[in-house]
Formats: sequence, structure tokens, C-alpha cells
Amino acid sequence: MNRYLMNTFRFLGLLALQVLVLNYIRINGYINPYVYILYIMLLPFGIKGWMLLAAGFVMGYSVDLFMGTPGLHTGATVLMAFMRPTIIRMSTGAQESENLFEPSLSKMGMRWFFSYSLWLVIIHHLALFFLESFSIAQIGNTLLRTFFSVIFTQIFILLLMLMFKSGSKKTERLA
Repeated sequence: MNRYLMNTFRFLGLLALQVLVLNYIRINGYINPYVYILYIMLLPFGIKGWMLLAAGFVMGYSVDLFMGTPGLHTGATVLMAFMRPTIIRMSTGAQESENLFEPSLSKMGMRWFFSYSLWLVIIHHLALFFLESFSIAQIGNTLLRTFFSVIFTQIFILLLMLMFKSGSKKTERLA
């Protein structure tokens, strides 16, 4: 399948999952899983910086439109997209990632993908929840919300990746 078409389906699927299902998961105001950021995580390694930032902007803005949060998700997602190349360089090194087209659990392994996604989820959630509270007086509550939301977002992301990893192996066997 064409990579552009696959990324478009991924964008629409993650946006729909976030808006129609996961936005309604709020446990005591502390657990808010945001898996739409997986779209930015799975973009190709070689994507140009401005395209990565634009993709982060469009995804964050789309979520903001549906959630009625003017600029919160946009700002957090653009920051995460900005930090993504640094996280990739820290976790792999430039030579290892040049040979692969895009990050994935099947190509990079569980340990690498867990570390990579965890750092990006932490960056996104810290930015999102601090922008939302916009107060130093609420730092304890904000850090607690970030901690629990990072755990649940990471679990959802890994479950999605495992689900699609097993699906790709089945299709490889049929081919």
C-alpha cells in the first residue's frame, strides 16, 4: 500500500479512536489516554522537519477542534514532533535509523519502541497538562495526572502496536 495512503488512514483512524472512544475515558480526572500521538511517532524516519511539525500541528489542531481545547493539543503535539528527532538520535544513533523507513515494533524491537514511545508520551503529556493547568500552584496535581495518563497512554499504544504487529505477520504468511 502506498505510504501516503497508509499514513492518511492512520491519521483518520487514530483521530476517530481518540475522539469517539478515548476522550470519554476519564477516571477521577487523573487518567486521560491520548493515543492520537502515535501518528507522529510512526511517521518515517526521513521525514523533513517542517513536514513533521506540520503533521503535529494538523493532528493537534484536529483534536483541539473536536475537544474544544483551543491550542492545548496543538502546542503539545508540535513540541513532541519537534523533540522526536532528538529522541530518535538519543535512542538509536543516526546510522541505525537510516536503513529503516519508519519506526515500528516489529523492525526496532520492544525495548527500543517502548523507550522511544515513552519519552515522546512523557514530553507530550507534560506539555499538555501544564498548558491546561497553567499554574505552578497546581504542580503536584499536574504531575500526578501526567504520571497516570502516561501509564495508560503507553499501555494503549503498546496494545495497538502489538495488535497491528500480529496482523502484519499473518498477512506476510499468506503472501
